[in-house]
Amino acid sequence: MKKISVYIVDDHSLFREGLKLLLSNLDYIDQIYEAENGQQFIDNLAKNPVEIAMLDIEMPVMNGIQAARRAKEIAPDIKLIALSMYSDENYYLSMIEAGACGFLLKNSNFQEVKKAIVDVYHDKSYISIEILNNILKHPQKNNFSSFYESLTDREAEILLLICKGLTNNEIANQLVLSKRTVDKHRENLLQKTQSKNTANLVIYALKNGYLKI
Repeated sequence: MKKISVYIVDDHSLFREGLKLLLSNLDYIDQIYEAENGQQFIDNLAKNPVEIAMLDIEMPVMNGIQAARRAKEIAPDIKLIALSMYSDENYYLSMIEAGACGFLLKNSNFQEVKKAIVDVYHDKSYISIEILNNILKHPQKNNFSSFYESLTDREAEILLLICKGLTNNEIANQLVLSKRTVDKHRENLLQKTQSKNTANLVIYALKNGYLKI
């Protein structure tokens, strides 16, 4: 696997230093940069390009949601992992809208952190089990729960495989379909469910009974 450069953006220096120390022991991690708030991260992103940025959601000066939006403007291909002490669904929906595809609670174990980095790097989404459980326990009005259009059997089948982390090529092979057909189904799923990305689809699938955890 190609070496991955990472930005850790958090206003707690002990958290940054601890995470940096753990990540530096992984052979697939290359450069590790730090910033204590979103503005510092944005100011230095162009000269310190990375594949993945791990962003605390609540920070002074510029929070993680604002920083995520700006980062995607500067580096559209950057993969964003949101970090939070809380499992408040509103935060995660806002981060999804800003372009995040990974979600971790800050008390997650390091195995989860490693999986999140690898999955996100390979164009998959990662949402910690604690966050998923909380989303299920606290449905929000006017998000997915207000959406009633049902999916076709084929769309539901493809949605489940997307949630399991399969790529469009892998789904096509498994279902004996062309990749172009799967691409079209995925596009329809995003439109039908009003989802921005795969992370959004996972939450939709959970809240509407297509996926169980």
